[in-house]
Amino acid sequence: MSTQPGKNGLTYADAGVDIDAGNAMVEKIKPLVRATRRPGADAEIGGFGGLFDLKAAGFKDPILVAANDGVGTKVKIAIESGRHETIGIDLVAMCVNDLVVQGAEPLFFLDYFATGKLTPELGIAIVKGIAEGCKQAGAALIGGETAEMPGLYAEKDYDLAGFAVGAAERDALLPREKEIREGDILLGLASSGVHSNGYSLVRKIVELSGLGWNSPAPFAPGKSLGEALLEPTRIYVKSLLTALRAPSGVGIRALAHITGGGFIDNIPRVLPKGFGVELDLDAILPPPVFGWLARTGGVAEHEMLRTFNCGIGMVIAVAPAEADAIAATLESLGEKVSRVGTIIRAEAEPLVRPRGKLAL
Repeated sequence: MSTQPGKNGLTYADAGVDIDAGNAMVEKIKPLVRATRRPGADAEIGGFGGLFDLKAAGFKDPILVAANDGVGTKVKIAIESGRHETIGIDLVAMCVNDLVVQGAEPLFFLDYFATGKLTPELGIAIVKGIAEGCKQAGAALIGGETAEMPGLYAEKDYDLAGFAVGAAERDALLPREKEIREGDILLGLASSGVHSNGYSLVRKIVELSGLGWNSPAPFAPGKSLGEALLEPTRIYVKSLLTALRAPSGVGIRALAHITGGGFIDNIPRVLPKGFGVELDLDAILPPPVFGWLARTGGVAEHEMLRTFNCGIGMVIAVAPAEADAIAATLESLGEKVSRVGTIIRAEAEPLVRPRGKLAL
């Protein structure tokens, strides 16, 4: 009985991993990375680690602040609709918005891109978005990892993770819990849409609607459904840092990034024990996408408030005397600002107490 010898000379490419494609992608993204240079980082890639010089960035007594996040199942819409150019902005936004709520200036960013089959064109499109997000945030893209993993991911599937590091002067960290008072004003900064949370529910609602990603968006004339739902997350970093450094910035007590958990879970995270908020729903003007999601999915108002941002991507607790000046500074920088509530005494749940009704 004879045996057939196995194939000799197997390569990594035979196993589904194309090293040459990865190297080609790195060379093509180098100009994108260089465009994110800032004081403290030359934004060159190719080494085993990225460097950052805190002294060159101008800090005197810095505290480092780190955050990591992903984009969640929003990537499925990018994959299924073939639109990959903005998902990288979402990745950066979810990390750097978490840094600035602690008073930190984002310094540098690294990404992790995992896929079943690396296509350089796809990788370049994603990194273009990441570089754009870094430029919006003032952060240097100093490195990343591209992992081709056949057998773990389907060929066209991919996932993203991001890692951001920022710094704040020791005396500028937020929240300023000891300064929070009953009667402090809540300012809301408008979101660009759904941002990057709640997309498992979004995709379920789309499935129930029977619409495809290329169908006209019922809530956004002139756009396909996929295009409208991929509207990138707004990055608030530069406007908030400017407001914090303005004379009126002493009145900013706390910032809350409205992500997964919506208003209900995120605002209490920055409040000291014994405080809550009264949330004025009549002052919030949700973009049309939220009304469509609520109606099509039959989603109750409370579920909307604890799942989505409903049109407010960032909440700022401010001293009443400084509220108008802070709002004016933010509006001059292109933010849409509204008064959405006040700080109250609250010894027991619920800590977020809505009044009025969302205009869904």
